[in-house]
Amino acid sequence: MHKNFDDQHDHGLGHDLQALKRLFPRRRALGLIGAAGTTALVAACGGEGSSSSSTTTATATPTPTPSATATATPTPTPTATSSAACNTAASETNGPYPADGTISSNGVTSNALVASGVLRSDIRSSFIGSSTVAAGVPLTLTLTLANVNSACAALAGYAVYMWHCDRDGKYSLYDLPTESYLRGVQVTDSKGQVTFTTIFPGCYAGRYPHIHFEVFSSQANATSGRYAVLISQLALPAEACAAVYATSGYGTSQGNYASTTIARDNVFGDNTSAQMAVMTPTLTGSAAAGYTGSTTIGIAT
Repeated sequence: MHKNFDDQHDHGLGHDLQALKRLFPRRRALGLIGAAGTTALVAACGGEGSSSSSTTTATATPTPTPSATATATPTPTPTATSSAACNTAASETNGPYPADGTISSNGVTSNALVASGVLRSDIRSSFIGSSTVAAGVPLTLTLTLANVNSACAALAGYAVYMWHCDRDGKYSLYDLPTESYLRGVQVTDSKGQVTFTTIFPGCYAGRYPHIHFEVFSSQANATSGRYAVLISQLALPAEACAAVYATSGYGTSQGNYASTTIARDNVFGDNTSAQMAVMTPTLTGSAAAGYTGSTTIGIAT
């Protein structure tokens, strides 16, 4: 079950809607997405505020990138059996900025998952209406999905949606409505693996440094977070955080990082050590050269 929190980014549904309401004066930029023909919005846009003499309704219905029809309802998650080699991650909030079709405000729902170009391994550039590349320390992450109920067998053909803030702690399509970088989907190969090339995210006030991800049972089902079989987050290793945030490009991250720990974090703080071991990738590299990391995520099927 997802948790409710009181930090500025992962606060629960009530705060999420309020946060999004402050963002929708920026609707001009989000409207650009639909005009580009690679829309990230499935919208019914009515008048904002409490009064309007007339209401204009616009509906964008893009062709989803996945070729098949999504499952109408999420498949119930079976109970996981014990497996030391592929422990399951804790289910976490997707926060107010997932752009996965699950959060609406004033009749508008942002859904990058149906946009052309979202299926990609290098997520550093924007893919909707812009080609801006997010700056930051390079980070390459490989996630391996394994079936905890079948001797940790590789889960091929599953889709993983990953997104996170930039080095300034800002989220594309929300804090930065004209950008769509640091978001993307990959489908697991025969080894159950996906690899994303991205940047090391910044640390904003109130949260330990993290990366969001959602897992779907197929590419066809990766059209809305409502079909996810797992929604969770990755925590960045402390040693790498300290090194990256000491560099000049990460602004206020160093001070924000000094004020938080995993134990005090209101998302990770109540997880078990086994869960955090799964949710914390092992990294090699340096702040100067970039980092490469991996972890295995157990899925109960």
